[in-house]
Amino acid sequence: MAEILQRDGTWTFDGDTLRLTPGRDKSVSLLRKTLGELSIPLGALAGISFEQGKKSGRLRLRLRDGSDPLLQTTGGRLTDSNDPYQLSVDSDRYGVAEYFVDEIRNALLLDQVPTDAVDSYLLPGPAVPLSVSAGDGTASFDGEHVRLEWNWKTEESKVAAGTRQLALADIAAVEWLPSVGLENGSLRFTVRNAPTKAPPKYDPNSVELWGFKKDPLMALVAAAVQARLPHPAAAVTEIRPAPAEPVPQLAPAPGEDDHDALLRRLRELGELHKSGVLTDEEFTLAKQAVLKRM
Repeated sequence: MAEILQRDGTWTFDGDTLRLTPGRDKSVSLLRKTLGELSIPLGALAGISFEQGKKSGRLRLRLRDGSDPLLQTTGGRLTDSNDPYQLSVDSDRYGVAEYFVDEIRNALLLDQVPTDAVDSYLLPGPAVPLSVSAGDGTASFDGEHVRLEWNWKTEESKVAAGTRQLALADIAAVEWLPSVGLENGSLRFTVRNAPTKAPPKYDPNSVELWGFKKDPLMALVAAAVQARLPHPAAAVTEIRPAPAEPVPQLAPAPGEDDHDALLRRLRELGELHKSGVLTDEEFTLAKQAVLKRM
């Protein structure tokens, strides 16, 4: 087992799992303390590096693309201090850090862990229920519903719309953006069949963020929701099936080669096409095959 203990946190590796525990030092960010201990399976890792500095160094983990809902949601927009996959290392522990890196790299090599992207989450995301107050509202998530409540700083039109209750099944996407410079950030939920281009200030499905201490915690709400939505890579595979896939055929049943049976098959094909099981091209080919027998 390899372990490195620092004021910033403790990383422990047992050969199969890497455990990241945030430190209790006042310099540790609120996001990392709220997120708590993380367990990273070896199969989710793409690599690890150690960067030395004059006074301190930094361990950095690289996860496989698509393996973590938090990274999927934040898209590299977390600051170094809020990134749970970085650890500040004191100069007198450089030897330990280098040994730690070697142990993980050897395990990745021996297990032949691939570094390519994955099409399903390998980490569960933040625990629920979860509730965060920041910016112009409070976002809560219990695993099935998102609740957005407004405060006295909220724009009047959003207040007039009242508290929002969004079922997970109605959410198509979630996005967290930090405030940068003079640009405010946001936590935005895209609701199915209700697209909007309104700025977060006026969008009743968004919380506007102004760059205060608790803003990054909204990323945890976003990640908890993201973990329960279809994986983006899997969704693309669903939408774009392989063209070489065989066209679904309805095999004739024994003794049903009469006119009425063929009419029933045409109705079945129509229902499969209407429900989306058959594409337009597949429906046309299958229908033509039945019509040739009538």
